[in-house]
Amino acid sequence: MSFVNRRYVSEYTLWMREQQTAHPEWDAEQTYGRALWWDKLPQDTEPQEAAKAYPYDVNFGATV
Repeated sequence: MSFVNRRYVSEYTLWMREQQTAHPEWDAEQTYGRALWWDKLPQDTEPQEAAKAYPYDVNFGATV
């Protein structure tokens, strides 16, 4: 079994933490952006009327 160093922190993570400390307003902007694009109310889930055949298929349902 190999040893995993759980104390390792990447350079990117260190940089990102530094930037978040320097720019606390990013948190509010991130929350606003999430609400704008992702946090939506549930859609109406009532069953809709079944879709009809393609309107351009003039022979659909015709008996021969």
